[in-house]
Amino acid sequence: MSIEKIKLKQHYTKEKNWLKWGPYLSERQWGTVREDYSPHGSAWDFFPHDHARSRVYRWGEDGIAGVSDDLQRICLSVALWNGNDPILKERMFGLTGPEGNHGEDCKELYFYLDNTPTHSYMKHLYKYPQAAYPYQQLAQINKEKSKDENEFELIDTGVFNEKKYFDVVSEYAKADDEDLLLKITVHNRGSEDAPLTILPQIWFRNLWDYGLMKHKPEISLGMHGKGFGMVKLEHLELGDYYYYFQDAEQTLFTDNETNTEKLWGQPNKTPYVKDLFHDAIINNKFDEFETRKHGTKFSPVYKKIIPANDSVELRVRLSKQPFTKNPLTENFEKVFKTRINEANEFYTSIIKEQCTDDEKNIQRQAYAGMLWTKQYYNIDVPLWLNGDENQPTPPESRLAGRNHQWKTLNNEDIISMPDKWEYPWYAAWDLAFHCMPLAMLDARFAKDQLLLFLREWYMHPNGQIPAYEWAFGDVNPPVHAMSCLKVYALDKEMNGVEDVDFLKKAFTKLCLNFTWWVNRKDSYGKNVFEGGFLGLDNIGVFDRSSAIPGGGHLEQADGTSWMAMYCLNMLEMALEITKHDNSFEPMATKFFEHFALISESLNRIGKDWTGAWDEQEGFFYDVLALPNNEYIPLKVRSLVGLTTLFATFTIKKEWMEAAPEFAYRMKWFNDYFKEQCDYTVIDEYREDAVLLTLIPQQRLKRLLQAMLDETEFLSDYGIRSISKRHENGYSVNIEGQYFGLKYEPAESSTGLFGGNSNWRGPIWMPMNYMLIQSLRRFYEFFGDDFKVEYPTGSGILMNLEEVSTEISKRLVKLFTKDENDNRAVNGLTPKLYHDEHFKDLVLFYEYFHGDNGRGVGASHQTGWTGVITDLIHNIKKS
Repeated sequence: MSIEKIKLKQHYTKEKNWLKWGPYLSERQWGTVREDYSPHGSAWDFFPHDHARSRVYRWGEDGIAGVSDDLQRICLSVALWNGNDPILKERMFGLTGPEGNHGEDCKELYFYLDNTPTHSYMKHLYKYPQAAYPYQQLAQINKEKSKDENEFELIDTGVFNEKKYFDVVSEYAKADDEDLLLKITVHNRGSEDAPLTILPQIWFRNLWDYGLMKHKPEISLGMHGKGFGMVKLEHLELGDYYYYFQDAEQTLFTDNETNTEKLWGQPNKTPYVKDLFHDAIINNKFDEFETRKHGTKFSPVYKKIIPANDSVELRVRLSKQPFTKNPLTENFEKVFKTRINEANEFYTSIIKEQCTDDEKNIQRQAYAGMLWTKQYYNIDVPLWLNGDENQPTPPESRLAGRNHQWKTLNNEDIISMPDKWEYPWYAAWDLAFHCMPLAMLDARFAKDQLLLFLREWYMHPNGQIPAYEWAFGDVNPPVHAMSCLKVYALDKEMNGVEDVDFLKKAFTKLCLNFTWWVNRKDSYGKNVFEGGFLGLDNIGVFDRSSAIPGGGHLEQADGTSWMAMYCLNMLEMALEITKHDNSFEPMATKFFEHFALISESLNRIGKDWTGAWDEQEGFFYDVLALPNNEYIPLKVRSLVGLTTLFATFTIKKEWMEAAPEFAYRMKWFNDYFKEQCDYTVIDEYREDAVLLTLIPQQRLKRLLQAMLDETEFLSDYGIRSISKRHENGYSVNIEGQYFGLKYEPAESSTGLFGGNSNWRGPIWMPMNYMLIQSLRRFYEFFGDDFKVEYPTGSGILMNLEEVSTEISKRLVKLFTKDENDNRAVNGLTPKLYHDEHFKDLVLFYEYFHGDNGRGVGASHQTGWTGVITDLIHNIKKS
């Protein structure tokens, strides 16, 4: 067992608290719903980036390469000034939703290089220009650009020309669970010496102004030894900490208090406000700090000239231990070497040896990103709606506005985030995908995350799982059960553990969520589900979350398919539990029968309904049901139809033997159902296995013919979200009004859902991942007896395991270097990524161009794009 796994065991047996400190600081707290107290929910405008340096946050903190304790009482991050910027660089900059031509967009270059599950070693790279940061240029040019144009990025401004930038590498190593070492190494990549001011600042989150602390904490100047200084942090709940730092030009103390005079022309209650460091550094004004030796925010100041093509190193340390000797020299480097060796040992046990060096690097950075994007998240909806004591009362409109129906939601946890800048709030269906690769690293954390969202302070009393803070009541695909099963299987594979207790806890609460879906999203009781946009944003010809044209309702092929998959996931879970506890056996029968009803509804073509399957075209479509009983198929060939592949499950002999009553009931019900409906639920029945699927064999071949066609769905880099046959558009006439869409391989041309998300053509990693898993499940039953052309029209026949591997290879090709050392993901900046200081850096985008594979959307969506690690793992395993 690796040392890192031993540390995890120590943590979960409460011998040590290795996860007390971690990368839990957000990269953007401003512009979030939590900080929005506006009358009409305009979060971007209420708390803009320009306020962030001067205004106290209520629900969290942000910073560059930052860490905090697990309740975010104490925060530590790196601030910088290059001598030219108009502001101190304390946090990542980006455009708000209304500012960007494709919605919100982070305009920084930073990379997660390494991290371990206990955060005993972490490495972060931030690329900081030596010229003035082009805030105004980025905002203005993007504002002028149309939705049909590419975004104007930091690279495009020219600030990285001639290598005039700093690589700021922040490395953390834990000497013990509450002894955190930080080493900041600044590399000047340019050919001339350049100045840089560095502030490794530490502060308390302001809870006292909101009546949440009885005693205000304090940072005060402590002892000074040879070559180092120290401040003491006193906190009633956390106890005392000591922050050690190398001798500095200045030591600055202020308070984490809002500068009301600057923002609103109101007198400050203290001259020592949050942005005082900014004024001191930018204006070289240090008079106010001469006698100040205490506060709630502190930083040593290092003004350095970084030699050309050289580097400077700084060290600080936060510890529970009061050292007498210099803690920045004695054993400091040894701790780093030890933790780096432990990190290497841990990942050697995770990443397959037969991977190329490039593939190992990709996986290592993907895992690092997943661990760096763990974030402290806090919101108490009743308190958010009604306001805090000693604070202005929120506008009355809030009580009937956003999230007012979620009064039982009270979250304060460390959560895996999609992207800590663009999505610094959890998204329920993203999280389900995060947990699968996370389970490879820390199965207990992955399981705890999945169970967390089923707890009473997350799940609504009616059984709905909260979606995300912009609208907790939005409907995301029901993928939680799928993730629970995958995490359970990975835990069994990696650690030899059959955690049936985890499955039982999840299953019980998921039954409530399943019932919510049945009661709320099958409004006509036909086992045909609506769901709404289901996280697929603008994939339809109209907004599937809003009023439906013609006053009708949308019978969604994907909503119905997701629920069929949910049934099979719950069936599998019930059967697995039944092996250990037969009291769950009746639940297996319940979910089998519910799947049968859904399957029949989706495939039926009757007098009263057109059905979702189009026999002539060999595809599943959404159906618009109008009040006059007219049914209009919406013939968009998209992931909506391909989701039908997800509901596939082989019941193995071991499960049937453990649940004989279920096995009998399943056969009886299938025979009865065939007599009543002329429809067979079970596609194939063998003594040793039973295949349950939404798609009979003859339909499966036709559906795969479309999916594997390079002129339709199959790109060089994976499966597109809409068929390329819609390149010239598709439209439908509904009561005299035309609705339509066209294939768009990259950024969206519509402002729907903020304009920063597009399901009209690009490649999305999570959906590709699920399609691959489904193909493997079909192969598990059919083996070599079922083959299809891959690609369609090639004449090459492959079994479905081989097809899944080939699609996986195309997805992996997004990130790996080609014969010219280019990565498809870097499609807009290939030349830059040939530079020696860029060539091994990888960004994990939200989605990818449907034709050339370049990265699109959020640039650090390691969350669900992180499943690429599992795809590489399985390619090598096969």
